[in-house]
Amino acid sequence: MEGIPAPVAASGTPTAAVADEAAAKEGKGKRNGLRKPKLVRDSFTFPEADHARLGELKQRALKSGREIKKSELLRAGLAVLVAMPDAAFLAALDGVERIKTGRPAK
Repeated sequence: MEGIPAPVAASGTPTAAVADEAAAKEGKGKRNGLRKPKLVRDSFTFPEADHARLGELKQRALKSGREIKKSELLRAGLAVLVAMPDAAFLAALDGVERIKTGRPAK
């Protein structure tokens, strides 16, 4: 909002309320000038053995002095897959068992 003068108090300085409001408008949803990434909530079916592997990896991280969440492990795995050359990526995909999608019957 350059070029538009802010309302001023009798002393000639911008009022605190106006300054706070302007800062809130400019920084809404931002931290250090960057917007927070939009988060997406999702659910999917996961084999029990793979779910156990997540627990093992969490324990491995804890032993190394790092606490990590399941979602962080999955995001780290995505980062590794993205960095792989195509041949290694396809080999990793071939190593994953295909499962029936959808919710299990009750």
